[in-house]
Amino acid sequence: MALAETPVAPQAIDPALPPEDYSQIVKVAFASMIGTSIEWYDYFLYGTAAALVFNKLFFPSYDPLVGTLLAFATFSLGFIARPVGGIVFGHYGDKIGRKKMLYLTLMIMGLSTACIGLLPTYAAIGIWAPILLVGMRLLQGFGLGGEWGGAVLMAVEHAPANRRGFYGSWPQLGAFVGLLLSTIVFRAVSKMPDSAFLSWGWRVPFLLSFILVAIGIWIRLTVAESPVFLKMKKNQKKEVKMPIIEALTKHPKNIFIAMGARFAENGLFYVFTVFSLTYISTYLKVPRVVGLNGLLWAAGIGIFSTAAWGALSDVWGRRPIYMYGAIACGVLAFPFFWMLGTKDPTMITLAIVIPVVLGHSAMYGPQASFLSEMFSAKVRYSGASFGYQLASIFAGGLSPLIATWLLAVGVASGKGPTYIAFYMILLVVITVVAVAFAKETNKDVDIT
Repeated sequence: MALAETPVAPQAIDPALPPEDYSQIVKVAFASMIGTSIEWYDYFLYGTAAALVFNKLFFPSYDPLVGTLLAFATFSLGFIARPVGGIVFGHYGDKIGRKKMLYLTLMIMGLSTACIGLLPTYAAIGIWAPILLVGMRLLQGFGLGGEWGGAVLMAVEHAPANRRGFYGSWPQLGAFVGLLLSTIVFRAVSKMPDSAFLSWGWRVPFLLSFILVAIGIWIRLTVAESPVFLKMKKNQKKEVKMPIIEALTKHPKNIFIAMGARFAENGLFYVFTVFSLTYISTYLKVPRVVGLNGLLWAAGIGIFSTAAWGALSDVWGRRPIYMYGAIACGVLAFPFFWMLGTKDPTMITLAIVIPVVLGHSAMYGPQASFLSEMFSAKVRYSGASFGYQLASIFAGGLSPLIATWLLAVGVASGKGPTYIAFYMILLVVITVVAVAFAKETNKDVDIT
């Protein structure tokens, strides 16, 4: 049952815009995907390194579990910077263009990631090592905070109205491509002897970011600005001085819905893909390559499943697909740990793949179009980015940290990962309630 509010979906994306050339739509969607792939590659590297490396090199004076907690704490700090990036880049994205912001966010993300690969460790400079690591992480979060809004709006606003779910899922695929690339590279260097891996091998994936940034900027220079933004700029009456203030005052309900919708999608994703690595290698004492293999399969299949769920949302609606994905993740919370607990490599892979493909992807695929359609063009970058990124602090930013703490509590009480599974179900409940209050957006827009 939806609360009363002035509907915004019919004005969200103007169906009267002249139809885009098909090749241009594909080009823009592909460019958005490539750019987000590079930025997520950068971001996921940190998560993988936090689980496998940083606890040893930047927090070496603590026992493994406490060191992991501290490493995940620095992981969480990047999420705190994301809403700030969303506000700053959202403001200028609504004022001077979506495309221009994408250059800046890519450079900030890429250069801060590459610099992590150059950082001295705790053994070399003491306390300054984790301080510099935190600084680079904050820059990563700031850049990524502005990246998502620009990338998805470029894809969604170029797409035909009846295919926004599908084309809007393309930049979402970048998360899985980035996860796939980062896992492949980290898996390759993790096969090195521990001494070489901890000495210099872990730095290689981060330093590769220098090359990827150059490729990403070149690709993004080839695409056209959003036609929705260009039309808005021609109509000066539609411009607002402070888009984020306009979004907060005119669409507060939709910002809260966007935040709530993110809790299960974002929080559980990092349990499946980041915390699981620590759980497998530190708690279960299974070789780290087993968990990385599971991530490879999840990322590879997730590329296709996310696009499929996005396309299905064009037919069946954003809300039912999204709610199904959240509920599926909740149902799989306990089986996820039961399967990991077998310590069998095949079962561990399935434990990671099944909830990502059948649950998370069903939320992530329609998410770009769903959140974008909640806001009018003049505040879309700011509103969608703020709701999306603010939730990431409390969801994905905290989930590995909370899961690690709950594991310590569970181990001490003989409950193992039971408390983590209940925490995962709580995230699902928040998302289901939020989406229940949302309006269906794909059918409310006149697509003729």
